[in-house]
Amino acid sequence: MEKKDFEAWLDNISIAFLSLTDLQKNETLDHLISLSGAVQLRHLSNNLEILLKRDFLKLLPLELSFYLLKWLDPQTLLTCCLVSKQWNKVISACTEVWQTACKNLGWQIDDSVQDPLHWKKVYLKAILRMKQLKDHEAFETSSLIGHSARVYALYYKDGLLCTGSDDLSAKLWDVSTGQCIYGIQTHTCAAVKFDEQKLVTGSFDNTLACWEWSSGAKTQHFRGHSGAVFSVDYNDELDILVSGSADFTVKVWALSTGTCLNTLTGHTEWVTKVVLQKCKVKSLMHSPGDYILLSADKYEIKIWPIGREINCKCLRTLSVSEDRSISLQPRLHFDGKYIVCSSALGLYQWDFASYDILRVIKPPDFSNVSLLGFGEIFALLFDNRYLYIMDLRTEKLISRWPLPEYRKSKRGSSFLAGEMSWLNGLNGQNDTGLVFATSMPDHSIHLVLWKEHG
Repeated sequence: MEKKDFEAWLDNISIAFLSLTDLQKNETLDHLISLSGAVQLRHLSNNLEILLKRDFLKLLPLELSFYLLKWLDPQTLLTCCLVSKQWNKVISACTEVWQTACKNLGWQIDDSVQDPLHWKKVYLKAILRMKQLKDHEAFETSSLIGHSARVYALYYKDGLLCTGSDDLSAKLWDVSTGQCIYGIQTHTCAAVKFDEQKLVTGSFDNTLACWEWSSGAKTQHFRGHSGAVFSVDYNDELDILVSGSADFTVKVWALSTGTCLNTLTGHTEWVTKVVLQKCKVKSLMHSPGDYILLSADKYEIKIWPIGREINCKCLRTLSVSEDRSISLQPRLHFDGKYIVCSSALGLYQWDFASYDILRVIKPPDFSNVSLLGFGEIFALLFDNRYLYIMDLRTEKLISRWPLPEYRKSKRGSSFLAGEMSWLNGLNGQNDTGLVFATSMPDHSIHLVLWKEHG
C-alpha cells in the first residue's frame, strides 16, 4: 500500500475506532494482537512500558513528590529507595518524612540541622537502636570491685559513680574505665552526694559529714538526728544541706558552718528521700525559680518552700491512699514540673502547678516494679529480675534487660539510674554511658551500660 493510501486508510480506521465502545475497542485490540507477529509484539511491548511505567517522581515538581511521599510509611520508603538513584535521591531528601519517622520512634529532633540527607541517616540509626532495645541487645554489663563490706550508698553524676560502704570508705569511680579515682575513709554511708570538690555523706551513725576529695579530710560534721540518715541533698547557691532520717524528721543545715537551721516535722515513718529542686511552673503557692524541697516516707510525699524562708511550713502532702493501706516505693522523681512515684497501684504522676494526679500508669504485674527514672518519652523501671524501658506515650514496655541477684533494700539506696537525658528522647549521642547500677552481695557494683550502636 502506498504511503498516501495508507495514511488515508489509517485516518478512517482511527475515526471508526474512536466511535466504538470500550468493550468494542478491547475486542478490536485483541483481534489485532492475535494477527501480529513477533516484530509487532516486541514493538507493542516496548511502547507499552514507556506509556504505562512513567516515573512520576522524576516528572513531578519536587514539592509535589514530597507531598506524595508523606503518605508512605518509612519501611516502604526504604524499599522505594532501591528503585533507582533518582528515587533514592528524592526520597532521602524528604526531610519532613524522616523527621516524623524519628519522632515516632522517640527520637529527639534538632530542627537547626539543614542537611537534607541528614535525617534519613538519623532514622536508620534510630531504627537500629530501637531494634536492639526490642531484641534485648542494647546494653552490656560490667563490675566495679574494691569494697570489702556491704555497699549501700550510690550516687551518679557526669560519668562518675560514688559508692559508700560499711567498710568505712567512699570511692569515686570513672564508669567508662572502671578505675577508682578517689578513695577516702568515712563513716558507714547510707547516702552520698558529691561534686568536683566535696563529698557529702549521711550515715547509719545518725550524722552527716562533708569531705574533701583531694585530701580526704572531713571539713564539716552535722550532728542532730536521732536515727540513721537515709537521704541527703544540698545546694551551694543557697548554702543549704537537707537530710531525711529514720527519726521521722527532715533537717535543714547551713552547708558551710554545720549549723542546724530548722527541723521539719510531720512524717510518721522513716524519711527515705529528700530532693531539693527549682520549681519550673507557677501556682498560687510558688513561682518559677523558687527552691522546693520534697521529702518522702513510706506513705507520703511532703512539699516545702525551702528557698523562701528557713522556717517553712508544708505546702501540701501527697499520698496514693487516704487510709495508708498502699505504700510508696522509695524512688521519687521531681523535675520542677512533675512529681512521679511508684506504688503497688501503679506509677503516679502529679502536676506540680496544681498537685492534681495527671495519670496512673499500670503495667502488667506492677506490684513489684519500682521507678528509676521518668522523662518525656521513656521511663526506666525495674523489679527483682529485669530492668524495663517503658514508652510513656503508649504506656507499653518496649525493652527489658536481665538483672543478677542484687542486694535487696526496703529503703532502696543500693541501686540507681545512670544517665537520664535519653528518657526525654534518644538522639544518637545520649545513649551512652551508665544506665543502671546496683550493689551486689559480694560487695561489688553491677553496672548496666549502653552498648555501642554497631
